[in-house]
Amino acid sequence: MSEQYHIKLNPGDVGRYVILPGDPGRCEKIAQYFDDAKFIMQNREYVTYTGTLLGEKVSVCSTGIGGASASIAMEELCNVGADTFLRVGTCGGINTKVVAGDIVIATGAVRMEGTSREYAPIEYPAVPDFGVTQELVEAAKSLGLTYHTGVAQCKDSFYGQHAPEKSPVFYELLNKWESWKRLGVMCSEMESAALFCVAAARGVRCGSVFQVVWNQERKNLGINDPECHDTTGAIKCAVEAIKRMIRG
Repeated sequence: MSEQYHIKLNPGDVGRYVILPGDPGRCEKIAQYFDDAKFIMQNREYVTYTGTLLGEKVSVCSTGIGGASASIAMEELCNVGADTFLRVGTCGGINTKVVAGDIVIATGAVRMEGTSREYAPIEYPAVPDFGVTQELVEAAKSLGLTYHTGVAQCKDSFYGQHAPEKSPVFYELLNKWESWKRLGVMCSEMESAALFCVAAARGVRCGSVFQVVWNQERKNLGINDPECHDTTGAIKCAVEAIKRMIRG
């Protein structure tokens, strides 16, 4: 198979297990948790490192922001041999029990984005692989992390969440946000709904773990709302989950 058009990778460049951060700048930090990590390639928003964990080849590849670029990464990584993906990213809390610095492990995703519609009818649920999700939960427990499990809302517009009143369709954005709150949705992010649907279409496994940066609903209610930009907890959770899968 020829070199992949966007990620510029060939078969053998990555392991079957791949961590997917959005931010290209986070790849080197994640690769430091691998043994013998080596930089492989950078093209556009896609930065790739490969190393080993417990003797098994593993990789990290950034996806950029949003489902469209994330789906390209997953498609092309599948083409060169990857079959198990763990999205590691950041999110904003929606449920008020979710606090900055906690992690959220997704059990499903609201498909309020466009990419997944090109992989599955809207009636199809965006859900992660159960086994991968189980390993993420067990990893979080073993590491003593404060974690939550639940549904993540995924969208294409960051400012549709953070400045909805400026949008001509503000009424729809605000009403749907109220629905997510009433349904107990844990957090908001931008990639997992697409990744879960692409994984289903390609017959591969995917799970997601997010570090909570802030919670705007806590702020709106006058509850203590710190900010946390350290993604170490989510990264360690994903790495430990991969180790558990390798052992298994």
